[in-house]
Amino acid sequence: MQVAMMTWKTPRRTLDLTHGGVLMGILNTTPDSFSDGGKYNTREIEHALRMVDEGAEIIDIGGESTRPGAAPVGIEEEIRRTIPVIEALREQSKVLISIDTSKSIVARAAIEAGADIVNDVTGLSDPEMASLCAETGVGVCVMHMHGQPLTMQHNPSYGDDGGVIHVVKHYFAERLKCLTDIGIDSECICFDPGIGFGKTLEHNIAILCGLSDLQLDRPLLLGVSRKSFIESITGERDPERRDHATAVITALAYQQGIRLHRVHNVAINLQSLQLGEQCGSHK
Repeated sequence: MQVAMMTWKTPRRTLDLTHGGVLMGILNTTPDSFSDGGKYNTREIEHALRMVDEGAEIIDIGGESTRPGAAPVGIEEEIRRTIPVIEALREQSKVLISIDTSKSIVARAAIEAGADIVNDVTGLSDPEMASLCAETGVGVCVMHMHGQPLTMQHNPSYGDDGGVIHVVKHYFAERLKCLTDIGIDSECICFDPGIGFGKTLEHNIAILCGLSDLQLDRPLLLGVSRKSFIESITGERDPERRDHATAVITALAYQQGIRLHRVHNVAINLQSLQLGEQCGSHK
């Protein structure tokens, strides 16, 4: 698929997404994330640097699980989990750093520690978060979520299956206008359709098949890595064994113009992107 000129601006670097994809490596500093919770809590920096070596251009650091049914984490605890990791990674690498949080106090501390991007599953619905992002000029990722993590999978409904595309696209348009009116540069904004966040299997599939219909004039970030809808399709219960399925989705999404991909396994998804880019160049 031919894509128009597309960039995503952060204070440190502007990403050119026109002719190639970018991988955002996931670094959870939580004990209860669905895939790797607690696995890297004593060697976060080593894991982050490995993902950079494997091809990640962004490291997304989160201290609060947003898996379905997850309980909220206090501000002080979230800061304790994330800020030392951001500071240490910034000392050792020029990689773009994203803070995965919906709390403006945590985001400010992360930006001061060296973060370049705020990845907010609540879509910057907190006015203080939006004002902070406008003030600092960070890149922002605005995600669509139906409900809250604790309850979002309790019978989510969008009308018929096609309705989810309409609802999510309308949400993106509304947030783009609202955030730019507040003062956030549109070039700093990307959107995430929120696969698995208040959506059934049918909703997730509808979104994946209709990604090209969701794009406004801003890039989309896709986060499908190891998610439970893959188990619903393949029967694979072990999240780490869903990496190959994730990579297939990465390649298929690339063909629909998706250039930002949030993943656990950077190496295998880099190969998937390289194949997608090569095939796309011959269209």
